[in-house]
Formats: sequence, structure tokens, C-alpha cells
Amino acid sequence: MANHPISHSTVAAAAALLFASQAGAQTLPRVSVTGKAIEAVPSLAGFNEPPARLPMQALSLSAERLDDLGISQLSGITKLDASISDAYNAVGYWSQLKIRGFDLDNRFNLRRDGLPVSGETALSLVNKSGIEVLKGSSGMQAGTSSPAGMVNFVVKRPLADDATTLMLDVIQGGSVQASVDRSQRFGTNREFGLRVNLAAAHLDPTLRNSKGNSHTVAVAADWRVSPDTLVEAEVEFNRQSQPSQQGFSLLGNRLPDPHAVDPNLNLNNQPWSLPVVFDNTHASLRVQQKLSGDWRAQASLGIQRLRTDDRLAYAYGCSAADGTYYADRFCPDGSYDLYDFRSENEHRDTTSLDISASGPVQLAGVRHDLTVGGLTSQFKSRFQRQAYNYAGTGNIDGSAVTPPAPDLTDENTNRDERSNELYLRDRVALTADTNVWLGLRHTRLHRESVRTDGSRPTDYSQAVTTPWVAVSHALSSDWLVYASWGQGIESEVIPNRSRYLRPAPAPKPGDALPALKSRQTELGLKTGTQRVEGSLTVFDIRRPVWHDIGTCDDPGTCERRADGFARHRGIEASADLKWSGGGLFASATRLHARNEGSTEAGLNGLVPANVPQTTIKAQWRQDLLPGLQAQLGLRHEGSRFATPDNSVSVPAWTVADAGLRYMQGVGNQTWVWRAAVDNLANRRAWRESPWQFEHSYLYPLAPRTFRASLEVHL
Repeated sequence: MANHPISHSTVAAAAALLFASQAGAQTLPRVSVTGKAIEAVPSLAGFNEPPARLPMQALSLSAERLDDLGISQLSGITKLDASISDAYNAVGYWSQLKIRGFDLDNRFNLRRDGLPVSGETALSLVNKSGIEVLKGSSGMQAGTSSPAGMVNFVVKRPLADDATTLMLDVIQGGSVQASVDRSQRFGTNREFGLRVNLAAAHLDPTLRNSKGNSHTVAVAADWRVSPDTLVEAEVEFNRQSQPSQQGFSLLGNRLPDPHAVDPNLNLNNQPWSLPVVFDNTHASLRVQQKLSGDWRAQASLGIQRLRTDDRLAYAYGCSAADGTYYADRFCPDGSYDLYDFRSENEHRDTTSLDISASGPVQLAGVRHDLTVGGLTSQFKSRFQRQAYNYAGTGNIDGSAVTPPAPDLTDENTNRDERSNELYLRDRVALTADTNVWLGLRHTRLHRESVRTDGSRPTDYSQAVTTPWVAVSHALSSDWLVYASWGQGIESEVIPNRSRYLRPAPAPKPGDALPALKSRQTELGLKTGTQRVEGSLTVFDIRRPVWHDIGTCDDPGTCERRADGFARHRGIEASADLKWSGGGLFASATRLHARNEGSTEAGLNGLVPANVPQTTIKAQWRQDLLPGLQAQLGLRHEGSRFATPDNSVSVPAWTVADAGLRYMQGVGNQTWVWRAAVDNLANRRAWRESPWQFEHSYLYPLAPRTFRASLEVHL
């Protein structure tokens, strides 16, 4: 077994999920399925093909599916897909995800209608028609990004028919949200469209000391200038103000018993605790133009303006009574050092412009479906001095009260980034059943940073190229097999503290480190029909790892360089079954993630913290009576480690959710009632164990929570 980290039984079980679902579907009676047989192609993929025919794993989550599960923020999609897991998700803060065991970089791995945005904020889903997730090498879609995937938010646009939707959501504890979604067309030929989304929420979850509020105002318009020209514009304003959740931690070398910890206790409960405030503005302009033949051109301009007040009664490490200092966990007696952290008036601004053209070309008797384009983007962050001051000693029972320490004693870092990218995508039809897929992106970037007091400046430029290639073959009209290989790029600067000074001619602090190239190989089998969509995928990702080499105690004794790599190998299976009156959306992942190739032998073979090896997610639905549907969800995440040295293991957990959905006609209106309970059995467990800022944190599963909503279509 040691030589086969992905066991034969795991492969067999995953294959059974795919093939049994297909076999079961063949025994079903002929039914009429309402809606699209195959969902629209995710814009992240970049190819004009449905997902079932793409040589990659692309997941499209509709707003309706998110509403059924009560998902109102990005972190909620961890309920749906086994390859997606939490990565430091706290109530009141921005969402962070892992895909295939790697953390997505919120600065580079998120898109909004295909354009770069920063995810270092609370991103509203009120005016989003869905979320797209691309699993796999992201170098074809982004100049620099962490490996294993991308996420795209799809903005709601004016509909073909006039429509109004009202919604009211209520969640146990006292959270209430009301929203309205209005779409209407105007003009002699209905060439003008307008869609308005308004929402306001009082946030009062079962987690104590986390009351807040949020609101969203979004307007999208379009102008169908002619059958060949479409102009679209939209703007969104949203604000969220809510105290964030402070995580628990290890108690010395011991994992605290989750049954002994109140999951509703928020350690960010000091009298001086202030809310985290996110003020966001997004706007975009997009023009689509049909050219000669089947060629089309598109130009998209995106603007994002973020303002944040980031504040927390921050628990970090402790000094024990015996003189031992624990830097990465709490003390054995449950005490911890408490800091007053405040970084106010943070500004993050992103502006991007993407221009592309796509269409078919016949070369040497072979059809090519080409896309050529360019993306230019600028990012600027501006910060003030921040408070990060010792305020006293806290305790995990939440009873300790300390005085505030709000003085601005610490410097922050301002950043400027510019990126110019040229890209090419091509689908080459070798035969009616066999295609070669190509992607290439060349990026030239320039990055600067400086502390708020003018110290530690950096300034560097770098050019990188990321290729991707795949081959697919249709085994039949419903089955596709493929193989792909791609690269991703991450860029860093040599830290500019004195200990990193190196004698000439070695690079100096502030210079660019060699670009880290991650590589992914993927083999997949896919099927897509009106009643079944499924896939079986095997992948292997290698990502270089930075380490500090040397004593690093005195000036000039430390070198920052690549040393070994993280290797994540795994198998994924998914099936989306649809039958008369019901369906099942299920996925399973078996992941073998290890550190390899380091000059420090003790690091090799270690499993990254907070990465479960086995994950299963399933959502079942079945009509019980006319208009009444029962829903059942199951989530299982295997054991993981709380620390990088694998000294403390966090047990596996399984949670069941249940709900009812009732649809009724009231005159010309349609009313949709939803009632659900999350964590049906009130399971107590540590949901995740993120390793952040050289510290081990623990977040508990939310307790049993009831929610209800009413959606009215006028």
C-alpha cells in the first residue's frame, strides 16, 4: 500500500460512481427534462464548447442551486464539490478556498465576468447568476496564479423577457435578508435592457458577538445596437459591516475536544472589538461585435475599488507559566496572547482591459477554432499605519477582558502591480472525433512595494510564458477521453530584510526570484447527456516550494530559494444525474499530497496542513408531491493535520443537511418556499485547521441551524 497512495479500491469506487450512474440512467424510463440539457460553457475555459466536451474539469453552479443550499458567500460552495475545501473561512471575513489541496491566491485566482478582481473582500452573490470553477492548471487563464484552479463570478444581465423576483431569507439566530431582482426591456424593438438588484440584510448568526449588516445595489444594462453588436454595462455597490470570527487553536501539543468547545463562542468578543467593514464598487463595460464570417470580437473593461477597515481582537501564541513560549498555538491551560489589530482605510484598486477575437480558420486542410487576445491590468493598494499591539491574556472560555491598545505602532506595505498579457487558444480538429487543444499566454509584469514609512522598497520586472496542451477523443457521441498538460507561474521578490543580504553577484533583496513554474498532468473520462453528466479524472500537480536556507539569525545569513516541491496526486469522480422528479449531484476525491525533494530530509513526505485526503459530497433531490421536493445533503471530509510537521491530526467528520422546497402558483405568480436545516445531527467537529501566519487555527463546524426563505416570481 505504501507504493500506491491512491489505492485500487479508491479507483474502483470512483469508477463505480461514474459508470454505475451511467448504467442506472440507461434503465430509467424516457422522461422530459425541463431546462438546458447541458449548461452554458464557463467563460473561464475560453473555448466555445459545452463542459462535457472540454478536456478539463469545469464546474458551473447556478444561482438556483446556490439558493437551494442557502449559499450567500463564496466559501459556501465547499458544500458542493469534493475537490473544493475551506482555507481559513471565518464568519465576517473574506472567503478563501482550496482546490485539489492548494490555496487559491485571492489576489490572482479570482475573476468577475472573466476579468481579474481581488478577493480580499466580501464579494456579494446578490447580483450573480452563478459561479464557475475551473479545476486544473490555471496558466492559460492567468499570467500569475497559484495552481489547481480559478473561480469566476458571473454577473446577472438583462433577460429576454421582463421579470421580477422578490426574496426573503431568515436564518436561525436572527439573520434576515430581503432582495428584489427586476429585469425589463425597453425601446421600439426592445433593444434596451435594464436589470436592477437590491438587497439588504441584518446579520445575526448563531455565532455570538458577530451582529452586522450588509447591502447591495447593482444595475446592469445592455443595448442591442444591431444583430451584430451588443453593448453591456453594469455597476455594483456593496457594503458589509460585521465583526469577524477569531479561530481556536491547539492547547499546547493537544487537540482540544470539539465537544468541549462551544461552536457559538466567538473569541473576538472584547468590549473594544470593532466590525470589519468592506466597501466595494465594481463596474464593467463590454462590447461584443460580430465580424465577417463566423468571427467575433469582444472588448471588456473592468474596474474594482475596495475599501476595508480590518479589525480584530487577535489571538496569537502565548507565554506559559513555566516560561515556555508557544508561537504557533495556545498554551496548554487555554490561555493565549491577545493583540489589538487594526488596519483601517485600506484601499485596493484594480483596473483591467481585455480585447479578443475568435473564429474558425482553415489551415492545411484542418479546421482551427482560434482565440487571440490581450489583457492589461493594474493593481494598486494603499494602506495606513496599523495597530498590532499586545493587549493582555485571553482564554478559550471567552471570559477574559483586556484593555484596548489602538496605537498605530506598525508599518504596512503599499503595492503597485502592472501586467500585460498576450494569449492564444486553439482547438484543432484532427478528425471528427479527435481534437488537439492549445493554450499559450505570455506575461510581462512590473511590481513595486514600499513600507508606509518609505523603507524596504522593491521594484522589479519579469516576463513569463505559460503553455497548455490537451488531446481529446470522442469514444462515442456521449463519451470523451482526454489528456492534458499545463504550466502555471508564481512570482515573488527576495525579502528585503537585512538577513537576506547576499554578497555579489547573487541577487539582492528587492530583486525578483526566479519564477516558480508549477506543472500539472491530467487524464480524464467524461460523459454528458440530457440525464447524466459525469467525469473520472486523475491528476498530478508539482509546485516548487520556497524555503529560507541558512541560519537566518544575522545579516547576510539567509537565502530565499526554491527547495523541493509540493506534489498533489489525486483521483476525482463526479456525477450529475437527472431523473423524472429528482436528481443527484455527487462527487468524491482521493488526494495524496506530500512534500518532496527538499534538502531538509525531515520535510519530505509530510502532508500539507488542513488538506483532507478523502472527501465526498452529495446533494440528492426527489419530488414527493406535486410542487413539493425533498432535499438531502451529505458532506464527508477525511482526517487532516493541524501543523506542517504532522504532529497533530484532526479527525474526519461527516455532516448531513436536509430541506424541503415547495413551488406553488398564485394567480400569475410563482411562489417558491424553502425550509432547511444544516448539520441535521448537530455534529461537533473541527471543520478545518488552517495554518496561517505561522500559527495553527481551528474552526468548528457550525451547529444545527434552521433557515427558511420565500421567493416570489411576479
